Amino acid sequence: MSDFRKLSEAMLASPQLGLDDIAAAASAGVTLIVNNRPDGEAPDAPQGAEIEAAARAAGIDYCAIPVSPGGFGNSQVAAMQEALESAQGVVLAYCRTGTRSTLLWALAQARAGADPDQIAMAARAAGYDLGPVRQAMTALAEQARA
Repeated sequence: MSDFRKLSEAMLASPQLGLDDIAAAASAGVTLIVNNRPDGEAPDAPQGAEIEAAARAAGIDYCAIPVSPGGFGNSQVAAMQEALESAQGVVLAYCRTGTRSTLLWALAQARAGADPDQIAMAARAAGYDLGPVRQAMTALAEQARA
């Protein structure tokens, strides 16, 4: 069963996708799926190639920006920002619970100059806590405004 959580009009986060979730994503207007879960993290879950094949068969673009539970790097934040900025519609990002996807989205939004308070409110409304990246969000937003 799909658990797509709305972070913004153009962004959804989700726990691990199953192949049956791809049709639901297409019905929800998703045009890009971003996989933030490293392959092999859960061998019993569909791996990136399976999700990519199903997404492309449904007419949905796909990209992988894997994030280990250990944290984020600047390259991942930049890649997420680029994916969001180039998307032509609704983006659905997923990982094990949706938390890493939400944290990465938040950092990318801050890097683009969005207000950290507004980002945090949107994440909270979707059931996610940005506490672990709040300081980094503030620093990225300040850099973007400089």
